[in-house]
Amino acid sequence: MTVTLDDLPLRDDLRGQKPYGAPQAPLPIALNVNENTHPIPPDVADDIAESVAKAVAGLNRYPDREFTELREAFASYLGHGIEPEQVWAANGSNEVLQHLLQAFAGPGRTAFGFAPTYSMYSLLVRGVGSEWIAGTRGPRFEVTADDAARQVRDADPDVVFLCAPNNPTGTPLSIDVIESVYEASRGIVIVDEAYFEFAPDDATSALALLPGRERLVVSRTMSKAFAFAGARVGYLAADPAVIDALRLVRLPYHLSAVTQAAATAALRHSDEMLRTVDDIIVQRDRISATLEALGYDPYPSWSNFVLFGGVDDPHETWRRLYDRGVLVREIGIPGHLRVSAGTADETTTFLDALASIRDA
Repeated sequence: MTVTLDDLPLRDDLRGQKPYGAPQAPLPIALNVNENTHPIPPDVADDIAESVAKAVAGLNRYPDREFTELREAFASYLGHGIEPEQVWAANGSNEVLQHLLQAFAGPGRTAFGFAPTYSMYSLLVRGVGSEWIAGTRGPRFEVTADDAARQVRDADPDVVFLCAPNNPTGTPLSIDVIESVYEASRGIVIVDEAYFEFAPDDATSALALLPGRERLVVSRTMSKAFAFAGARVGYLAADPAVIDALRLVRLPYHLSAVTQAAATAALRHSDEMLRTVDDIIVQRDRISATLEALGYDPYPSWSNFVLFGGVDDPHETWRRLYDRGVLVREIGIPGHLRVSAGTADETTTFLDALASIRDA
């Protein structure tokens, strides 16, 4: 007898839900999950490996529960006067967000975000027993300060998610929107800057707004700009009182000694690790320009991916690219697909494949 979820005493609110996950396929060109397709530089990899080897020698002991050295490294990297006691880290930014929801959401509470946005937000919210409220964006997926504040006041949520820049659209989010939402809210405001390193050099981070705003949180990840997706390291900056709240919900010793050693070593080489960002931005902008020339509708992006419309049959286009060895992302927005910016060769392969489909 085969047992299914229907045969188990699963929570009622989880029945019928689907797990998060993009298709995984052994294709030569994978541009569907916004990874950094540039490998870690050899000298940096050697330093990380050496640091991990030292940590392995002490794996019989629990790691530093407060990940002190790593917090100091993150504070130094972020700048903006951030102190180590304002920093938190976990196994990927999703766990960082989960900690925040465990502390500030839960049964009987609500969380709000402007749809379409990162699909994990609603899954994490439901996972802690809260209600997800989806706000709206403009016709080009933009959010204005006045409209954002109005929607937040009307929804009156306990937690607000602001994805800056937004995933899956790449849309920038201006500082005035963040300020307006904070003033309109009574709960925790989370600014998810997972892709901030890909924004223009003169862009202002929400980190600049932290002083005097004890309910504001700015989350980041090492997965994208640092090419560290496989290491699973996310972090945030906030008022020290927020960090105290997260200690109430984290699992004991949640960051392994190996993770702490690897991340700290990578941060020692932040300048070198971030050099690929400029290359990725060049390919991102090349993708946008070529998509427009092919007759598609690419949206402005401050991330390492491009959302483009004008796709008559997204699934058929996705399948035909798949058959040509290129994996992109169907994101559920009618008439649209999303593609990550890869290396120059990967980008060329994608654009050539798409052109051949367009011409067929």
